[in-house]
Parts: sequence; C-alpha cells; structure tokens
Amino acid sequence: MIELGISTFGETTALEGSGQVFSHDERIRQLVAEIELADKVGLDVYGLGEHHRADFAVSAPEIVLAAGAVNTKKIRLTSAVSILSSMDPIRLYQQYASIDALSNGRAEIMAGRGSFTESFPLFGYDLKDYDQLFDEKLDLLLYANQESKLNWKGTHTQTIPNREVYPRAVQKGGLPIWVATGGHVESTIKIAQMGLPIVYAIIGGNPKYFKGLVDAYRKIGRENGFGLEQLKVGAHSWGFIMEDGQEAVERYFHPTKQVVDAISKDRPHWSPMTYDQYLQQLGPDGAMFVGNPDQVADKLIKMIETLGLNRFMLHLPLGSMPHQDVLKAIELFGTKVAPKVRAYFAMKEEK
Repeated sequence: MIELGISTFGETTALEGSGQVFSHDERIRQLVAEIELADKVGLDVYGLGEHHRADFAVSAPEIVLAAGAVNTKKIRLTSAVSILSSMDPIRLYQQYASIDALSNGRAEIMAGRGSFTESFPLFGYDLKDYDQLFDEKLDLLLYANQESKLNWKGTHTQTIPNREVYPRAVQKGGLPIWVATGGHVESTIKIAQMGLPIVYAIIGGNPKYFKGLVDAYRKIGRENGFGLEQLKVGAHSWGFIMEDGQEAVERYFHPTKQVVDAISKDRPHWSPMTYDQYLQQLGPDGAMFVGNPDQVADKLIKMIETLGLNRFMLHLPLGSMPHQDVLKAIELFGTKVAPKVRAYFAMKEEK
C-alpha cells in the first residue's frame, strides 16, 4: 500500500499581509505540534530537512524528530534530507538509532548530497570533493547500519580500527536508509545498483518526466539482483490543502513565491516566480498539489499510478503560513485526502 506523509524544511519567510516572520525557536516548536497532529490523523511518515540559512529554522532535524517521537505512536520519522556529505556518518547513525529507541522502531534516514551548499564551509568541507564525500560517507553509513564493530579505512572520512558503534537500531535489519535525488540520471543509476530505496524531489515541470527514471531505476536494480521489495520509490512535491480549493490557490502563491524568488537569487537557472507559472504548476500536468481535498487526492492518485510510487510526501508548507492553516491542511491530508487515495489503491489491489 502507498505510504503518505508530510515533509517540511521549517521555512521562516514573511507572512502575507502582516509581514511577520516566525522566530526559529517558535517555528521549531510548531514543527513538534505538526508531527503529533500528523500521527493523530493517521499519516504514515513525517520528514524534516536540514538547512543552514536564515530562512529555514531546522539545522538539526534529528533533535526535532526526537521531540516528535515522544508523544507519537505510529508515524515514521525521517530526515528529508540529511546532508550526508558534510556530516559524520557514524554520528548520524547514532542519532537516528537513538530516535529509533525513543519511537520504538520508527526512525529512518533520507540521505542526500544537499541542494544547498552552506553546510560545506560551515563544517570544513571542500565543494570540489562534493561527489566523493557523499559516496564514501554513504558506504560508511551503510556499514555502520549493518555492523556494530567497524574496521574502516577512510579517505574523506576517519579511519576506524575495530571500534564498536552504539546504540544499535531497534528495527531488525537496521534503519531504513533512503537516498534522495532531484532526478539526475547518474544518481538514479548508482542508487539502483546499490539496491537502496530512492526519493525524487518533484518540484517543477511535468511529473511524467520521472517515469523513465523510475523505470530505469527498477530495471537496473533487478539486473543487480535486488527485489521489488527493496526497490522502493518515493517522491515529495510542494502543496497545500483547504476546504475551499480556490482559496487554497490564492493563499499559497505568496509563500511559494517568497521561497522561489529567494532561491533564484543564488541559482542562475532559477527565476522569480510569476503568477502564470504558478498556475501552470497547479494544473493537471504540473508538480504542485494545491486545492481542496478531492482535487489534491485525484491529482495525487494520477501521479502515484503513473510513476508507480511506494511513498509520497506532501511538502507543506513551502514558505511560512499562519500555523493554524498549516495544521488544518495536515488534518485534511490525513482525514480526507489519504483515505481516498488509499481506498483507490486498495480497490485496485483487490481486482
């Protein structure tokens, strides 16, 4: 069955109208409330991203997820993503093994290279080693996830001479480790060859573009001896839900434009968002899921079916919105969108 959940970066942009900006500490407390609500309304997973800049509140998602683990019962808790290239894989494993203990076996890691690069100079890494850092650190993370005593010779990582790593994950077989990508062919091939579950960030253009990548991922994975139960595919996309679909469209433009315009200042291939571009992404061939519960569910069913997804995470919100609106959107996703999507695929399974 399809897993459905929420992802967020804890954005802190100016609210429409008032211009208010949530402080980082307030936004972090809000995130714990969001995790608890997502669990209460029956969502399957909650993911929290890592950033190191003023417009995002979360630099240590594992701390917030640990707080969210305490008062939740079923929801899985994952980074989305951990910037593996600029952190110690052993410490990362220990942190999520600790979340696994607090949640009684609900922790996961989503590893990524990081689409933002602020963490590299902050922690003393050179961007010229961008790919090599990720590849070596992923190998070490996977090793630590499977073995408690490590004997490791590092090039971009430390050398570990027969040292033990604790605590161990509660889950049998270790922590689930997903790898995130923006849709690069080379990344898809590497992840498939390793038999690791993959997550695509589908945040622009037509999601159908990713079908070729998903098909190639599963084909290459099977050719390398991995079964479909290992070759899981997830995606996350931007979106927002209100009872009134038109109001959702109107309310979501401002926070979305705030984030896109800020990113476009640092990335030459991005440009400030126009309202027409925004509406195009909300259309049937766009990557945003904005509207009332039925509109979001119907569009989501189409994408899940087209791509053959095992997991979907709605990135909510993109840019800051009044917290009561965010909580309401999470509630609608859990109580109205998710049941409709699950019922559709359950019926297909029965046939």
